[in-house]
Amino acid sequence: MKINPSLEKHPRLSAWLDFGTEGRVTIRTGKVDIGQRISTAIAIIGAEELDLDLSRIDVARVETDGSPDEGYSSGSNSIEESGQAVRCAAATAKRYLLARAAEALEVDPDSLEAADGLIRSRLANRSTTYWALARDGMTEVTVDPGVVTKSPDDFRQIGRPVVALGLRDLVTGHAVFVQDMTLPRMLHARVVRPPHYHARLESLNYSCPPGARLVHDGSFLAVAAEDEYAAVRGAFAAASAASWILEPGLDRDDIYSRLRTNPRVSLPVIDGIPRETSLDEPDSPPPETVRTVTAEFERPYTMHGAIGPSAAVALFEANRLTVWTHSQGIYPLRAAIAETLELERDRVRLIHAPGPGCYGHNGADDAALDAALVARAIPGRPVLLKWTREDEHAWEPYGSCMVVKVRAHVDGRDRIIDWCHESYSDTHINRPRVGPDRAGPRRLLATRYLEKAAEPFVPAPNMGRHAGIHRNADPYYNFPKRRIVKHLVRNLPLRTSTLRTLGAYANVFAIESVMDEVAVAAGADPLEFRLGHLDDPRAREVLEAAAKHIGWRRGSRPAGHGTGIAFARYKNEKAYAAVAVGLEVGDDARVILRRVVIAADAGQIVDPGGLATQLEGGFLQAASWTLHEEVTWDESGITSRDWESYPILRFDNVPEIETVLIDRPGAPWLGVGEATGGPTAAAISNAIFDAVGLRLRRLPFRPDAIRAAALR
Repeated sequence: MKINPSLEKHPRLSAWLDFGTEGRVTIRTGKVDIGQRISTAIAIIGAEELDLDLSRIDVARVETDGSPDEGYSSGSNSIEESGQAVRCAAATAKRYLLARAAEALEVDPDSLEAADGLIRSRLANRSTTYWALARDGMTEVTVDPGVVTKSPDDFRQIGRPVVALGLRDLVTGHAVFVQDMTLPRMLHARVVRPPHYHARLESLNYSCPPGARLVHDGSFLAVAAEDEYAAVRGAFAAASAASWILEPGLDRDDIYSRLRTNPRVSLPVIDGIPRETSLDEPDSPPPETVRTVTAEFERPYTMHGAIGPSAAVALFEANRLTVWTHSQGIYPLRAAIAETLELERDRVRLIHAPGPGCYGHNGADDAALDAALVARAIPGRPVLLKWTREDEHAWEPYGSCMVVKVRAHVDGRDRIIDWCHESYSDTHINRPRVGPDRAGPRRLLATRYLEKAAEPFVPAPNMGRHAGIHRNADPYYNFPKRRIVKHLVRNLPLRTSTLRTLGAYANVFAIESVMDEVAVAAGADPLEFRLGHLDDPRAREVLEAAAKHIGWRRGSRPAGHGTGIAFARYKNEKAYAAVAVGLEVGDDARVILRRVVIAADAGQIVDPGGLATQLEGGFLQAASWTLHEEVTWDESGITSRDWESYPILRFDNVPEIETVLIDRPGAPWLGVGEATGGPTAAAISNAIFDAVGLRLRRLPFRPDAIRAAALR
């Protein structure tokens, strides 16, 4: 049996379920909801196993004083970890309550039936309820990971369409985000930023206006005031009054050259896991090779692009700190903040509050520490600290730039017989996890600028399976020989961390682009070529479904129109996804997305609406990266500081999207939140080739890049 890490940490039933309110059940989870509808899916799972109507289920807000510690909401692990934990907890609770009911009613347990919290015996006109039986508490009950759960044949709620929890408040404007919070005697705060990462405060000739407070610790500056606009004006004035030591500035050498030539840690990857062994050079082509395809792909730095900037509320009172944050990992962040402020962890409480969703490590954690620093300087007053749009664009941790090199040897039967894949990148995993030598605080932005400044954290290679740089670098196809290498490149100019899909976006883009190129060179249909290299019938089925629904065919079509397809199984163990794209390349070289089909297999479907939303949202975000997004900078700092200098996909280029969900009743749940990222880039690239005959290697595919490729 696969060990559930959440249940290992929290084996008690009371960590997951609470029957304290008559007629209602509260479910606790450590996975935060950032728009992926995880709270809805977990509520459905709990309701199903307890035989309760979904309307009776509440999902508690996630906080360090009561929620199970499940680390980060990341890696498409939430349903597999928290969902399965809640399922086992609910099934254990039902089994326990039925046993107690049999004792209380003095009947045979096999005569009992449970429906919506009411337990009746078929042999006697007697009944009781979950809540009556749970009044004495179930604190000593341990969740049974091997408990018998319901058969899919008996499901009444799993897999059925529902209205997502909280959706009504969102569409009616009643939802409260962290930016909307109002507490008694609350102050508003803004941080004064240096011009760039390496600048340090030289002098400050500034006096706060009446009613405002300056927080000054080394090069960390912030202004707080009761009136929000006063805080904004005060921060602007302080920025104008600050003098900075600017050298050295940001490195402007070509980033792709630096990725190829900088010092690096290079590790072979075998079965998805890096190995600390010597790195061999690529072998010579096998004797049966008749064709070799080589290609190099480049991905720029990209940002999370959250529409709302990060924010947090903090209150420091009686040597205790409370922070309301939209972080994706409140327990790890609590530990890092406590260590930064030299507080015991039990004196720091973090409460998750809805905020701008980002699917990764954006500015949320840094904003939480910013707010905590201001609150510590002004104890007894809640502080709502908001980042500006410029803060978010210029100071969040970015998704790393990458170079991917691929070489494929092909035999006379048009089969790939040898594959070599090398990925060059900075770290993709830099969240504030605690560790030796103040590893947690050193990953938080503000600690670089305090009087007792911390050196930025230098990450070691991530050795996990399909983690970080090497995520999805090992193709899912049945190549008989493969060489996979990850290169963690040092001394790159910008701060990076987790962004949706991590290295998988660029790795799958490269793999699926080369698969298309090899197929075309062989005169083969790209769909049939992929199918011929796949043994897994579930992988084949999603590809065939996407092709069928897009009306797959290669051949005559209007000039400038093309269709592309791509596939991946996220992490080679999560959801299967195929993306087919129909598009047009206009006379101005602008790519117009016309129609998209997504086909996915995520095992047993819990919440079909949430599943489709995740797949479609993943496509749209990846399409935006593919067509538009690129962080830019010069010696003086980040230059892409707004939506003009960092454009994203707009509504005028959102295509018609059809999503095909393949349900597998009884099969394990597979994480789906990041499944469409990589296939999207490759499907768009392959469709552009089909439309205009150009193979594009460097992202994004803006009109100037397409025009330049046409002239080469």
